[in-house]
Amino acid sequence: MADSVDLDGFDLKILAALQADGRLGNQELADRVNLSASQCSRRRLRLEERGVIRGYRADLAPGLLGLGIVVFTKVALAAHSRDNARRFADLVRGLDCVLEAHALTGDSDYLLKMIVPDLAALSAVVNDALLPHESVAHVRSSVVLHTLKEAAPLPLPVRR
Repeated sequence: MADSVDLDGFDLKILAALQADGRLGNQELADRVNLSASQCSRRRLRLEERGVIRGYRADLAPGLLGLGIVVFTKVALAAHSRDNARRFADLVRGLDCVLEAHALTGDSDYLLKMIVPDLAALSAVVNDALLPHESVAHVRSSVVLHTLKEAAPLPLPVRR
C-alpha cells in the first residue's frame, strides 16, 4: 500500500472539484476552491508531481461504442509461483477487454473486470485466451445484468 500524503483543505477541495470535472481550467478551478489562479496552479502541479493526481481522461459511454457486456471473471492459477503469476500478468496486460485486474485472497487468485461487445466475444476471450493459457487452472465468469453504481469519486476526508 502506498504511503498517504499530507493534504490540507484546499488540496482536498481541488481534488473534489477535479473528480467532478477533470476538464476544469485553472481559473475556473481556482474560483471553485477560493484561491488565486497562481496558487491553484501550483497546488495542482504539486498534486500531479506527488502522484495524487494520476492523470485525466474522458468518461466514454461503452454501449454507444458497441461494448454492451460487462463481466467479472475469477481466475485460479495452475501453480502458485512468481513465474506463473508473471506469465498471467503478461497475458492480462495483452487483453484490451480487461478493464481492471486484481490479485485476491480466498478461493480465487485474480478478479478481472472485462467489457466485451457480446457473449460470442466473451466466449472467445475465455475459451481462446484464458483457459488455454498455461498459467490458468480455472475460470469462472459472471455477466453483469445491471450496474447500480460505477466509477464513483474517491471518498475524500473533510478538512476545515
